[in-house]
Amino acid sequence: MPRRERNKFVKKNQVLELKIEDYAFGGKGIARIHSEEGSFVVFVPNTLPGQLVKAQISKSSKNYAEAKLIDVLEPSEDEVEVEFQDIPGAPYIQLPIELQHKYKKESTLSLFKRIGKVENIEDLFDEFVTSPNVFHYRNKMEYGFSAIGYDRINKTDKDEFTLGFKRRGVWWMGDNLEKDSGLFDKQMEDNLKNIRNYCIETGLDPWHGPKKEGFFRYFVVRKSFKTDELLCNLVTTSPDLDKFDLQKFANFLKDIFGERLAGLLHTINDETGDRTIATSGSLELVYGKDKIVEELLGLNFEISMKSFFQTNPKCAEKLYNKVVEYVLEDKSKVDNTVVMDLFCGTGTIGQIVASKSDNAKIVGVDIVASAIADAKKNAKRNNIEGLKFFAADVGKFLIAHPEYQNKIKTIILDPARAGIAPKTLQKIINLNADRMVYVSCNPATQARDTELLREAGYLIKKISLVDQFPHTSHIETVVLFEKS
Repeated sequence: MPRRERNKFVKKNQVLELKIEDYAFGGKGIARIHSEEGSFVVFVPNTLPGQLVKAQISKSSKNYAEAKLIDVLEPSEDEVEVEFQDIPGAPYIQLPIELQHKYKKESTLSLFKRIGKVENIEDLFDEFVTSPNVFHYRNKMEYGFSAIGYDRINKTDKDEFTLGFKRRGVWWMGDNLEKDSGLFDKQMEDNLKNIRNYCIETGLDPWHGPKKEGFFRYFVVRKSFKTDELLCNLVTTSPDLDKFDLQKFANFLKDIFGERLAGLLHTINDETGDRTIATSGSLELVYGKDKIVEELLGLNFEISMKSFFQTNPKCAEKLYNKVVEYVLEDKSKVDNTVVMDLFCGTGTIGQIVASKSDNAKIVGVDIVASAIADAKKNAKRNNIEGLKFFAADVGKFLIAHPEYQNKIKTIILDPARAGIAPKTLQKIINLNADRMVYVSCNPATQARDTELLREAGYLIKKISLVDQFPHTSHIETVVLFEKS
């Protein structure tokens, strides 16, 4: 077996100071190490051109290396000061939004050229859809408790009761959120320090990651933009529960948020794994109600603590409008035909298409039975006709429902981040639809699927980008494929 050629430029775990020169898809800054032997590329996530950073090599190969960001030593000259506390969930908050859009557009379209082999992708570009709210756009936040904090002055860890976010890349170290981060609800985040102080005064311990012990674990909050209500969930372990008064804590939250507090739930999580909702834990209502209602394009959706729901609902409306626009672009291709909403989840897209189309029959399909049950409830609540939901595997759908054979002319695809497995994609191709509207929260997997779809005769007609998550590297794409 031939020996792997050793990298002459960097070693694994080596800590370097690097100047970021360029930007690649997914928020990866590109640094180059120059020597007599040539130029060597190092990718550093969550960095920007112009920054000088301290980073640790996490992966090294013959042609390039990947590094983990430790600290930004010098900002880019493009960055501006903002009034918010910096958090790992908003690495680009100091970059003007127009520049964020420019980087996202260029890097995403280059993916389709490189991975999807679509040479003329710029000619097919339709629109860059911006978020209506650039700040305070999120409707859910998870704040973690930790017994190990971060000393921002000395840049070291310290023993401290913290409530906020993990330090980037350090699973056991918390960083107190002292004020508004610019992503979630300002009143909630400005008061998080008061919630922390309340918990400190109980004398009960926060979670200690390495020791896997402690009482307080998470404080999770969901927000409705329709009603402006907040639904809170305190996650703790069970051993010291008799020393903590949940009703008193609910009253404390009521004193701060008043009518905005829709409800308080309490979750017991005694598992050592780092998840807010334990597989074997319990969830009980302490005060108020256990659901809030959100509105999307005039339709109402009930959201519980466990529900999946779009994180940026105002921008999701624009995303769904774009999907509907592509589905109904030529009404003659949709009227009296079947539109399949695949990976439909709780049926949001299908319901919106059904509410905008007079004669199309919408069929929502998902393998998760509980999601289909929720989809049926939502459709009933919204009085939407002409819509059917099925819990089924796409490969077996036509065998179980032969009445849809050769009737499905348009397929809406909205898969999870991992994209569509090649075998599943082949089953979708076998449905023989004329058009596909493919929504993706991970354009890298979508670009990969584009090549398979092209081989099956489906070509990109239009592509739009949707900025659902300002100040992060994430971008969503909506692509219309038509059979050539």
